[in-house]
Amino acid sequence: MTDGDTTPEERRALFRVVRGDPTAEELAALTVTLAAVAGAGGDAPAPKPRSAWSEPRLRTPLTPGPGAWRASTLPR
Repeated sequence: MTDGDTTPEERRALFRVVRGDPTAEELAALTVTLAAVAGAGGDAPAPKPRSAWSEPRLRTPLTPGPGAWRASTLPR
């Protein structure tokens, strides 16, 4: 079948049945499924930015010993 053999309705259709004889219910189920897949979109949501609290370069290692709790608040 060439483009000249199709009607304007067939050219606008989202899909067409090329083999078999589906019922109206089967066509409706296929239409709903295809519409849901097309409406879902393929774009994944943007990842959330990572918190600076989990950045290892910004965290200083803890050193145990006398007065360590006092030194933990001092700037480096």
